[in-house]
Amino acid sequence: GAVNEPSPVQALEAQVADLKDQVLRAYAEMENVRKRGERERQDTQKDAVSKFARDVLSVADNLERAIAAAPPTESADPVLKGLFEGVTVTERALVGILERHGVTRIDALGAQFDPHQHQAVMEQPDPTLPSGTIVRVFEAGYMIGDRVLRPASVVVAKGIPKAPRPAHPQDAAATDAMPSDAGNDNPANGGSSEPSAGA
Repeated sequence: GAVNEPSPVQALEAQVADLKDQVLRAYAEMENVRKRGERERQDTQKDAVSKFARDVLSVADNLERAIAAAPPTESADPVLKGLFEGVTVTERALVGILERHGVTRIDALGAQFDPHQHQAVMEQPDPTLPSGTIVRVFEAGYMIGDRVLRPASVVVAKGIPKAPRPAHPQDAAATDAMPSDAGNDNPANGGSSEPSAGA
């Protein structure tokens, strides 16, 4: 029976192995807690930045509205002209500061409606554009990193239904010419954004 008994050295080795295992588990658990804490800290920081940025957007909106409502600078008197230039510079500076902190404006005008980035407030009949094309932006939307901070409030065209993809490449070239012609009609796009000056 004495032969099967582990030697003191073997018993010690088993104990050391067990202790090593416990230390590794404790270390792994500690790493998990540290990573979880870091993630939570980053999320809290992101939420705080998002909340602050959202509050600042109302200032950007007011500056944008002031610029849109201003009379043409050629006809304005020098005082109004100076005021307009000051507001424009301030708006540009604010947009620059937001961009430095990862907040960027969603480029919506002329884009295809995307429910993740845009909020449609109305439809406008337009037989020259594919349905779902954004023809006017009521309120600019913003991203913070890869997240939507605020969707853009937009007017979308109710126009040409999207054509199904043709089976043959030759047909594809022929049918693609129509939407691209309509899409290249930039004066029409520009014209449709004119009402925003009077909004």
